[in-house]
Parts: sequence; C-alpha cells; structure tokens
Amino acid sequence: MSNALNGKIALVTGGSRSLGKDTALKLASDGADVVITYRSKEAEALAVVEQIKAMGRRAAALQVDLEGTASLPGFLDALEKALTEMAGTSRIDILVNNAGIERGGVIGQVSEADYDAIMNTNVKSVFFLTQALLPHMNDGGRIILIGSGLSRFSLPPYIVYAASKAVQTVFAQYMAKTLGERGITANVVAPGALDTDFNKANFEANPAIVDFIAANTALGRVGLPSDVDGVIAFLASEDARWITGQRIEVSGGMFL
Repeated sequence: MSNALNGKIALVTGGSRSLGKDTALKLASDGADVVITYRSKEAEALAVVEQIKAMGRRAAALQVDLEGTASLPGFLDALEKALTEMAGTSRIDILVNNAGIERGGVIGQVSEADYDAIMNTNVKSVFFLTQALLPHMNDGGRIILIGSGLSRFSLPPYIVYAASKAVQTVFAQYMAKTLGERGITANVVAPGALDTDFNKANFEANPAIVDFIAANTALGRVGLPSDVDGVIAFLASEDARWITGQRIEVSGGMFL
C-alpha cells in the first residue's frame, strides 16, 4: 500500500463494479478515503465499502441515478451528510467521473431514447455533477474524466457512446483552463477495451471479438481494470500536479 493519497477524500461515480470498483480500491490502497456511487447494485457497492474499510480507510456508498440531473439535489445532500459522518468535512479532493452507459448501434439503428440515455448519463450528468461539486472541492483538487479509445478510432456500432466520450476531452481542457487558478487539474483517462462486466455481454455474444482486440493491440491482449486504475491514481496524486487538460489513452496500443 502507498501513502501517496493520505488525507485525501475521493468520490468515484459508478464505483460498485468494473473500472469504478478497481479505481476506488486503488485510491484507497494509496491512502484515500473513498465515497462511491451506485445506481442499482447496492450489495456490490457495500462489498466494495467493506473492502476499503479492511484496508484501514474510511468509505461510504451512495445511491444515485445519473441519467440526467433530477437526482443531483438529493444526492448532494446525502453526500454532504455522508462526508461529515465519515470524515468530519463536506469537502472532497478527488472526483473520478466514471459512471457511464453504452448502447450499441450504427447510425441507422440508434433510437432517440438510447441516444438521450447515453448523452444524459455520459455527458450531461458529468458536467452538472462536476459543476455542483466545485464549491465542495478543495483547492489543489483533481478532476478525472473517463474517456475511451473509441474517440480516437472508429468502430461503427459505438457511434453515440464514442461521441459522448470525445466530449470528455473538451470538458477537461475547458475545466483545466477555468480551474487552474485554484490549482485544480482536470484530465481524461481513455481506456481501450477492457475485460470487465461492462463488456461481458458483448464479449460472450461475440467470442471472436476478444481475439480481434488482442490482434489489434500492440501489447497483444485485452486490457484489465488493473491496467488503468494506477494511471487514475497517479493523476490524483501530487506527482501529477503539472498535468492538466490532457487526454491519456491507456489502451495497450490499440489500433496504432
């Protein structure tokens, strides 16, 4: 375990599973106290909390629906209460905007309902949650957005998801410029394809896709959350204080 984040408080959205879970555990292993959010997987979220507490860190899990902004006022009240009970403060140091959804389809197949669901979750809620948390973020804080390799290369079934992830780079650049006077950095971590339950159904339905990804990745395999969470933790640390407004792809060299 590292002490790089000792004394820091992190909020990781979508922290009950996949990359969010691994990120929450990595931040805790580096010394941070962590609040995670979940949409419906309460048991899984509470299990993550117990894992964090077993490391000697403080942790809490809060339910919130991040498809849009309707749930944000209630969530902010619950967050302030949880932080005060957990750490005696209502402020955070690290925000990892990880929660997101994906619904595949080429341009001729995407429904307006699916488009709205993706954009409301991956774009609108990210923007307005970050906006709402700025008064609660300490100067010198870290904002980390989760992008995707799909904003660099094109796989047609992911047109809307990829567009929603491309937005994160622009968000980070503008946040970095605006918040630099407070010493707050904003960066994007863009994973390639990861072997997580986020992709499980797609991988199981299309077994050949795993071989396809490996064959088109310089390091020869599909990625794991543990390949990415350390980069997120680095950006959250003091060692990354001079990095802001950047998109860092962590894809093992997909489609170079």
